[in-house]
Amino acid sequence: MEHWGGMLRLLLSGPGWRGGTRGWAFSSWRRHLPSAGLLSAAELVNKWTALFEKEGIPEAQESSEYIVAHVLGAKTFQSLRPALRRQPLTPGQLQRIQELSGRRLQRMPVQYILGEWDFQGLNLKMAPPVFIPRPETEELVEWVLEEVARRPRVPEGQGGPLILEVGCGSGAISLSLLSRLPQSRAIAVDKGDAAVCLTRENAQRLRLQDRIQIVPLDVTLERSWARLLLWGPLDLIVSNPPYVFRQDMEQLAPEIRSYEDPAALDGGEKGMDIIERILALAPRLLKDSGIFLEVDPRHPELVSSWLQSWPDLSLHLVAVRRDFCGRPRFLHIRRSGTQGGCPVDVQPGPPPARVPR
Repeated sequence: MEHWGGMLRLLLSGPGWRGGTRGWAFSSWRRHLPSAGLLSAAELVNKWTALFEKEGIPEAQESSEYIVAHVLGAKTFQSLRPALRRQPLTPGQLQRIQELSGRRLQRMPVQYILGEWDFQGLNLKMAPPVFIPRPETEELVEWVLEEVARRPRVPEGQGGPLILEVGCGSGAISLSLLSRLPQSRAIAVDKGDAAVCLTRENAQRLRLQDRIQIVPLDVTLERSWARLLLWGPLDLIVSNPPYVFRQDMEQLAPEIRSYEDPAALDGGEKGMDIIERILALAPRLLKDSGIFLEVDPRHPELVSSWLQSWPDLSLHLVAVRRDFCGRPRFLHIRRSGTQGGCPVDVQPGPPPARVPR
């Protein structure tokens, strides 16, 4: 979670201010802005880029381009027709751009400012404080899809895999897997009410609500797994759990600390609290396909040692996959006996396309 990759990492990094500077932020930039009707979209991007750079906003040009494009009804500035880029803005458009750019000056993440973000080709609603899906997590989804594709083909009519996502946030993982695996079903759980509501809304937006059960559930509570047994044994557990080491929380970018739910980030003293709980529950819920986790690069060794200390769980770390930055980021864990020996170190595929500029 603390390594995001590419533009997204930079968009949410750098120094920032908290609530007491709101008045400063708005009064500081207003005197620099031109009147409506005098500037085109392209010229306004340049003006806001210069102001963002002056105030130390990371990825200044990308921030201004996304905001201007959003107000003009496009996903990216490059997708705007050339004529629309040169057309003078209306007073209403200028006012809206000023409002959204003011939020960026206060270090609000672009995803929250726009209220939406793409993940695996799906347009998802974003809203604070629900955790923003990172680019690395798209690699986790791709790995799960690769492993599912290796399984024997299921006869038509018998359905696809039943997938549990622990800590669903916006629903990014569950919904992207459902969209790519037409016969699959999913159970998405999160202890945060805002996350449960946002996943439900995104499922409805994508018309996937009939194939997903969204459950408010805290996996740290005793016997929480019992509720999940109602849906039958699971084929897969997939999770991007809270895994930041507690001592590292204060080192996160101010945007993350100020806007995102700390419970979606803080994994306890060694970042293992929720990971251990998932692993402890898994044998009661799983068939045999296994568990896919996104973790801190320090966790593969910790998880392997933890599993060895709990042999009764009969779980084995079979593969570690690196992210596009070369860090060991993803784990595949299965029942012991499905693969012996040391875990395989899987190299990443080509990095995902950078967010268009």
